[in-house]
Amino acid sequence: MLLLTRVASANTLMILGDSLSAGYQMSAAAAWPALLDKQWQQQPQVINASISGNTAAQALARLPALLKQHQPQWVLIELGGNDGLLGFPPQNVEQDLRTIINDVKAANAQPLLMQIRLPPNYGRRYTEAFSGIYPKLAQEFNIPLLPFFMEQVYLKPQWMQRDGIHPNPDAQPFIADLMAKTLAPLVQHPSPAHSGGQTGSQ
Repeated sequence: MLLLTRVASANTLMILGDSLSAGYQMSAAAAWPALLDKQWQQQPQVINASISGNTAAQALARLPALLKQHQPQWVLIELGGNDGLLGFPPQNVEQDLRTIINDVKAANAQPLLMQIRLPPNYGRRYTEAFSGIYPKLAQEFNIPLLPFFMEQVYLKPQWMQRDGIHPNPDAQPFIADLMAKTLAPLVQHPSPAHSGGQTGSQ
């Protein structure tokens, strides 16, 4: 029984993201991954490996060391926004994300991909090509595609920082709750009424 408890507590969800998950212009403890970790009481433990400003290529460069250090069971990939804002070719972003997914799978972890969307002022042709990357990769690898949490945050101006891009500290509890509901069935977070039965492993 002790062994089972120890194994369960070792389960880790790593967030590999950019400023939207890193807690831009706020303490890391105020960002939604930290709030989610507290809410879930580390079942599973949430490791925030997000860095503001990271492109998919920069996160890819950091990934091998992160996988070795944390040995996560699940990796939520929240990347591409900076690539899009910089106008990188969609095919380059797609290839970087594909390599990230492959590396996560090679480390025996389950990749979870978040849809990212760009502001409409980047032009319809580019934004549609960009947003199309994510369902394509999710289908190619048969992995979950999570909705972009910012689409609900944008609706409330009081939740946005003055730059109009980043969520402020007031938005973080909402994002944490939203992500808790989205992620719970994917990462085997025990529901309050869960039985002693074991959930299927990924």
